[in-house]
Amino acid sequence: MSLKEKGFGQRMDRMPGWAFRGMSFIFNIRDRFFPVDSRLEELPIREGMTVADYGCGPGSYIPRASRKVGLKGTVYAIDVHELAIEAVEKRIQKGGLTNVKPVLAAKDKAPLEDESVDLVWAFDMFHMVSQPTAFLKEINRFAKSSAVLFIDDGHQPRERTKAKILESGAWSIAEEKPEYLKCIPLK
Repeated sequence: MSLKEKGFGQRMDRMPGWAFRGMSFIFNIRDRFFPVDSRLEELPIREGMTVADYGCGPGSYIPRASRKVGLKGTVYAIDVHELAIEAVEKRIQKGGLTNVKPVLAAKDKAPLEDESVDLVWAFDMFHMVSQPTAFLKEINRFAKSSAVLFIDDGHQPRERTKAKILESGAWSIAEEKPEYLKCIPLK
């Protein structure tokens, strides 16, 4: 792995604890001045849906997602880092987010039931996944056949993101926007 890849967290699956704490600190400042959760407004999240934030980090998107799915919906906050899960648990307690379920994933395995999720987003994390095909197949496993995946480039070129998605054989790209790719499962 090159120094550039290490510096941008590419292909490392799980960042060190000190890096996660630093990222969380920066995200906390960012979220106060430039709330990113508004990014969810573009996604077709509706009341009663089951959605997943894969690579949720400290949970910036979780409160808005919780409000959008309502009490009859569920939000899975999935991450491979224990510190992310702890941060989400604090958000749940602080905000009374009873419909949010933190999920500690093991690399590219998330303990969710097959075909149980309506919509998934994976923002600012795909560049860190060392086994993108296994990762995308795992999301396909727990995504319903009618599900949609929204994924952004993170810190990698768009062409690399698209190639990884298409090479997985698990998803097709339905729409491309500057902010993300909208994908549908191949089942």
